[in-house]
Amino acid sequence: MTSKTDQALIQKAFQERMDEDELMNCMRCGFCLPSCPTYIESGQQEAQSPRGRIALMKAVVDGLIEPDEEVERSLRLCLGCRACEPVCPSGVRYGHLLEEARDIIAQHQRMPLHIRLVRKVVFAGLFPHQERMRKAASFLGWYQRSGLRTLVRKTGLLRLLPASFRQMERVLPDVPTAKELKNRPHRLNPDGSAKKRVAFFAGCLMDTMFMTTNDATMRLLQLAGCEVIIPPAQGCCGALHGHGGEKELAKELAKRNIAAFEQLDVEYIVTNAGGCGAFLLEYGHLLKDDPAWRDRAAAFAARIKDISEVLVELGFHHLPLRVAPQTVTYQDSCHLRNVMKTAAAPRRLLQAIDGVEFREMKDADRCCGSAGIYNLVEPEMSMKILDYKMEMAKQTKATTIVTANPGCLLQMKLGIERAGLTESVRAVHLVDLLLEAAEGAQAAKEEERIRQTS
Repeated sequence: MTSKTDQALIQKAFQERMDEDELMNCMRCGFCLPSCPTYIESGQQEAQSPRGRIALMKAVVDGLIEPDEEVERSLRLCLGCRACEPVCPSGVRYGHLLEEARDIIAQHQRMPLHIRLVRKVVFAGLFPHQERMRKAASFLGWYQRSGLRTLVRKTGLLRLLPASFRQMERVLPDVPTAKELKNRPHRLNPDGSAKKRVAFFAGCLMDTMFMTTNDATMRLLQLAGCEVIIPPAQGCCGALHGHGGEKELAKELAKRNIAAFEQLDVEYIVTNAGGCGAFLLEYGHLLKDDPAWRDRAAAFAARIKDISEVLVELGFHHLPLRVAPQTVTYQDSCHLRNVMKTAAAPRRLLQAIDGVEFREMKDADRCCGSAGIYNLVEPEMSMKILDYKMEMAKQTKATTIVTANPGCLLQMKLGIERAGLTESVRAVHLVDLLLEAAEGAQAAKEEERIRQTS
């Protein structure tokens, strides 16, 4: 429960920090309502819509209501998927308003001691430090390979955890060994002549828990004719911090990444995670009030590009690509689509693969319910959204569900498990399927060569 003193501090900060022009831009037209998953799944409660949340923020600024538990709950339940932004006729940057409001509440609210400790460990002690991320991932890998995972599952110890954590444990990817996690490349040559020189944003979770997907990304760039630079000084993008009310920490991480990349002579900074890419793209907004970093942040953001866009630009979809016959559908990463404006390129690449029958999923652009750690902290709403998504996926009769963000990938794997489809359906990251297709075409070519010479 937020005290009256805390509410007064929050209200004052709202009045000082919230962008009133942006709040006033909302015309209350309601175009955002059909695009908002929480509005739909809450039974069309106005307070769970973008329009309703903006009205609550404005009312707090105007002193008409207090920033009480109801206001906090409404803002907390938002996925931050930003599906409302592309359909808004006024161009309201709802995501910026939401992040500012959440940061104000987090910085002025007296949280219970255990929550403050968890936030300190996760946000300050773990994610900003890649070596610690590697050690944590190494421990997870040891848990998976040592037999401890099997023992824990058989003895029922997982029942001590909340249901959302138990479900997530079952769909985590197999983590590489400590040695593999440590030996990361800093520069890779293209296959053949160089078409472009690019940098790769490796991230934190992507370069530990999802390291094989990062490796696939870099290999695809090589196959497409890119010299790839991977600066070792880079780190976490800060998205979880920015979305979770730790804006100052997000700014520090942004400055570290800008400094790591800004002196590189590259055309693009390539990303393979929609959530990371979108946050990197908005470093200019994050640091807009810092004269020493504002222009540097804007220059950094101008070079951010998703791997799918780079591959299409370089004609990767014209290369031989082959997989075993399968029906494929695509689940959009919200931030990749709504912030980075990338939707056509992934589909174009998938449709270029020999052996793929591509079927568009209804509401492929609706959030899957992952939203960073939303599926852990708001499991009830997250599972409602996921169950709807799986119904849409089942209608396509797809055997492969493709997405382009690690959180979405885990969420779709969880959806497959919840739907009892683990024997017939798989979820994969776009780049993993593309590398599978490139290697499949190469293997088929080699088989044909052997057949002709035998």
